[in-house]
Amino acid sequence: MSISVLGRPPVSDETDVSRHLIHRLPVVVIAAHNQCSCRCVMCDIWKIRDPQEITPQDLERQIKSFRDLGVQWAVFTGGEPQRNANLFTLANMLRGEGIRVTLLTAGLLLEAQAEQIAATIDDIIVSLDGPPTVHNQIRQVPRAFERITAGVKALRRYRSEIVVGTRCTVQKQNHRYLCALATSAKEIDLNSVSFLAADVVSSAFNRPEAWPEQRQQEVALNHQEVEQLAYEIERLITEHRQDLDSGFIVESPAKLRRLVSYFRAHLGQEEHVAPYCNAPWVSAVIDSSGEVRPCFFHPPIGNIHENIVNEIVNGPAALRFRGNLDIPTNSICRSCVCSLHIKQ
Repeated sequence: MSISVLGRPPVSDETDVSRHLIHRLPVVVIAAHNQCSCRCVMCDIWKIRDPQEITPQDLERQIKSFRDLGVQWAVFTGGEPQRNANLFTLANMLRGEGIRVTLLTAGLLLEAQAEQIAATIDDIIVSLDGPPTVHNQIRQVPRAFERITAGVKALRRYRSEIVVGTRCTVQKQNHRYLCALATSAKEIDLNSVSFLAADVVSSAFNRPEAWPEQRQQEVALNHQEVEQLAYEIERLITEHRQDLDSGFIVESPAKLRRLVSYFRAHLGQEEHVAPYCNAPWVSAVIDSSGEVRPCFFHPPIGNIHENIVNEIVNGPAALRFRGNLDIPTNSICRSCVCSLHIKQ
């Protein structure tokens, strides 16, 4: 199947829509649990009071569908996926199908579950917001950074070669500390560091609707802070050139500079430009409620409690969505902080 769909006009009939059938779905993101113990300013997930999680029975009903779609990579996210009591049963079910399993976590439970993680998870991405003081302030959890450090050490004791990377969400409270974050990540023996702009405009992350302007200003950068970020990015590129060349810093200089462009566009200084992405054609996100989305930011196209993933991603709602999605002009895509592009 060709994925060269970016920039084409919307389809007009069912024949055109049928061309967007998915025969292969390499990536599935599974929100294993909807709650989180952190209280981060850039996320409202911590406000959830009604716990929901994916069960082994939920996953068992989808395994054949995963097999038929050729799923190769499953990413556990949340909330905090480690709060799911059956997380490692889920991981073993997926790995039994030859699917790579990644854990995306805040890291507070890494030490307590280190032995199980080392035995059942292929690799880990832990959220890190800055050097110790900055990270702890943003997470609003005592000794959050120190708990990550202890967790990484425990993982290395059980499986020394396990890959543990980190992702930083760049926002008002940490935009001046990216170099310090890269240094801290190396000091606690992480394998890589990646940077992502904070989403301030979508209805994702437990927002019933987009944040009002005042709430956005608590996370987004103002004019002076954008210039500080631009300076910090250039310093990161210069002073951590070896880390860029080695791949320890995942993004290229051009992608790092996109962080500045994102916040400038939010201020109206530049136009929003959609990232190069084909996520709706190569991946799906399964919420802890069972809802299936084409990505984190677009509306649901079905629910695993009502249907199997294969039929959901190839159902009428999904086909209409993909058939009419023009990524460069779509308002959600244009303001998106994320990007996934896999060649088919």
